[in-house]
Amino acid sequence: MGLVMTLTQSSRLGLEAGCSVFLEQGLCLPYPALKASRSPGWDGLLPTLCLSLRVEFIKLASENETVNLGQGFPDFAPPDFAMEAFQHAVSGDFMLNQYTKAFGYPPLTKVLADFFGKLLGQEMEPLKNVLVTVGAYGALFTAFQALVDEGDEVIIIEPYFDCYEPMTLMAGGRPVFVPLKPSPSQDGELDYSSNWQLDPTELASKFTSRTKALVLNTPSNPLGKVFSKAELELVASLCQQHDVVCISDEVYQWLVFDGNQHISIASLPGMWERTLTIGSAGKTFSATGWKVGWVLGPDQLMKHLRTVHQNSIFHCPTQAQAAVAWSFEREQQHFGQPSSYFVQLLQATQHKRDHVTRSLQSVGLRPVIPQGSYFLITDISDFKSKMPNLPGAEDEAYDRRFVKWMIKNKGLSAIPVSIFYSVPHQKHFDHYVRFCFIKDEATLQAMDKKLQKWKAELTP
Repeated sequence: MGLVMTLTQSSRLGLEAGCSVFLEQGLCLPYPALKASRSPGWDGLLPTLCLSLRVEFIKLASENETVNLGQGFPDFAPPDFAMEAFQHAVSGDFMLNQYTKAFGYPPLTKVLADFFGKLLGQEMEPLKNVLVTVGAYGALFTAFQALVDEGDEVIIIEPYFDCYEPMTLMAGGRPVFVPLKPSPSQDGELDYSSNWQLDPTELASKFTSRTKALVLNTPSNPLGKVFSKAELELVASLCQQHDVVCISDEVYQWLVFDGNQHISIASLPGMWERTLTIGSAGKTFSATGWKVGWVLGPDQLMKHLRTVHQNSIFHCPTQAQAAVAWSFEREQQHFGQPSSYFVQLLQATQHKRDHVTRSLQSVGLRPVIPQGSYFLITDISDFKSKMPNLPGAEDEAYDRRFVKWMIKNKGLSAIPVSIFYSVPHQKHFDHYVRFCFIKDEATLQAMDKKLQKWKAELTP
């Protein structure tokens, strides 16, 4: 018959008396009258959304003559084969202007099942184990709405991509935070994202009878941490022990530097059955505006996501899906070879990371070297000591005041790292800012000019 939804799930979908919900088989199931409800956490959520802060810093950067190292997107073109695939999708078969299958354009779901099935060691069925979404953001939202009920707890590892908390609250859940803790480094030594680790005892203490899910992000935003196999095994053991779902955000999986290895937690023993693995064509092919993402997982979880998807957005743009399908088919033929875009993008991005790291160090910023992703964070403790009284509201975190000062006075934009923490923990991590380094060479040269001017001003 398909999925029978809980009352809280159906109320979140906005069902009214006599309304029917369309299930994945195309059948309709009538629901009784339900009183719509709002999660108590939602009223207090809007004013504190990290997104509003990011918008504030982006607006401030646009009003000043800045080099944009704040927003996380490439400012260069996708590979030629991807652009050609999109152009072909738009100008070729006119039926690509129409609906395709609700859960994904069949050639795309097939290639995703083939491609990732080999990586995860699973025989994946396109119709049961793959769902195409409006970007990875859409995949995350669908997962939270499908699986998190009123009062459920969701464990979120800090620092975290800023949508995890509001999405948990919007589903009626309660976020439970556990921080990665940096190991002390010697004066003059570089810090690395691998030095930021979970305390196993503290992590274990966060699991309760109400824990529904844990959100994992590897490689992570904003830190650029790549979780090791031992760390993943710890998370996997606790998820299995407490019967918890793992929502694994792996959008940066092709950007892992210095010979480190990305491991999908779904590939570990006993984890496929309880993991949703989320990916992004925007990050994979440097085309963030296409907004094509996906979720991979077992049918007993995916059927819930399909119901939310079909009764919310229903369908993703066909032409973008076709372009992603053709791009993956091309990548399958070159995978692991020097001609692979994944190999070429990794090499180019690691070079950009190293360039930005050296340049930021020239003015006294102390980068935390990332193992992966688009981003690095830098320690601004020295600036906090030397100029603690930057303009800003009395209770405004230092990193936010520093970024505003840097935008207005140095012409460089970044994002304060404290917004990637829960409110109680923000004051402990207000001495870091995040830079995005996946930028065109011209942007990096413009950054160098700004930093050279800054360095000259520091010289007595």
